[in-house]
Amino acid sequence: MADLSRITLDHDICHGKPCVRHMRWPVEVTIDLVASGMGIDEIVADHPELERDDILACLHYARLLVSGEPLRRVA
Repeated sequence: MADLSRITLDHDICHGKPCVRHMRWPVEVTIDLVASGMGIDEIVADHPELERDDILACLHYARLLVSGEPLRRVA
């Protein structure tokens, strides 16, 4: 299971959107990269500040959100 502690919420970063490890990498942008057809290894190669586990955490976070799980249990 992906490590959801990699997904952070900080009002001062990207207007409080869920981001990767307090960086200015919103989960939604990472999901957009995957949705565009980029593979995890390709994303990491193009953006070395991201790690494979970051992408997996974003995907897991998105899955939990659409599953209807209460947000307090997600992040």
